[in-house]
Amino acid sequence: MIDRRRFVLASVAALLPAGASAAWRLRQPAPQTVDYGPAKLDIYARDGAKGDPVVFFIHGGAWRIGNRNNVNAKPGFLLARGFLFVSIDYRMLPKADVAAQAGDVEKAYAYVRANIASYGGDPDRIVVMGHSAGCHLAALTGLRGGLPGVAALVLDDTEAYDIEALARAQGGRLRPIYAQAFSDPGQWRALSPATYIGMAKHPPVFVAYSNAPIRATAAHDFADRLRTAGNKVTLFDGSAYSHMAINRRFGEDGDALTAAVMAFLKATVA
Repeated sequence: MIDRRRFVLASVAALLPAGASAAWRLRQPAPQTVDYGPAKLDIYARDGAKGDPVVFFIHGGAWRIGNRNNVNAKPGFLLARGFLFVSIDYRMLPKADVAAQAGDVEKAYAYVRANIASYGGDPDRIVVMGHSAGCHLAALTGLRGGLPGVAALVLDDTEAYDIEALARAQGGRLRPIYAQAFSDPGQWRALSPATYIGMAKHPPVFVAYSNAPIRATAAHDFADRLRTAGNKVTLFDGSAYSHMAINRRFGEDGDALTAAVMAFLKATVA
């Protein structure tokens, strides 16, 4: 009989770049799983942690798929460098719309901020990181004030910073993935992170984009608007990455995005 855990590990390893799978398996720590209300989250903490900065991760998946296990090498890499790592689930479309998902993120963050000290984390040094749909949710909740006390945002590759501008760039209509997530034009402004620029003091923001021109344009426009409003922004040109690789390769030896994010974290929370 096939061992299910070995089969899953082998399947995941097959998706990793050559040479990365063995290292990933060896350094992947075991998390502690808790229920924060709408869903669950995993907390990865090293033995003896005390007052460590925290990376709070929101997975992608077009607001419809994915889960908190989609972390690749991030937990082991970050724990080895003195961080705690948290990865959250949130309810998916069509069960929950994007507004409800943003509420889930804020509830998860509130739970972590209230409880992370007991795991060895510093509640005043939480960095929220998201990829793709998770990038949008991190930007939305972070800029609208839903993550009180957040130390920084790491935003990894989305088109959805300004839904109205995105629709205009596509002839007045959104591509199917975005049209499904943002089906009500009356909600586009409220669900656009760019809407909230300048409404409050925002934390430092790291913005990365991959090799799709539309994502590069969206990221540049978003970063420019943040800077114009007086916010600290780091913009990373990830045009050498695909949309999936810019997330998957974080924590790999020699990865340029990883080096840039770690420099940003050192300047903000380390």
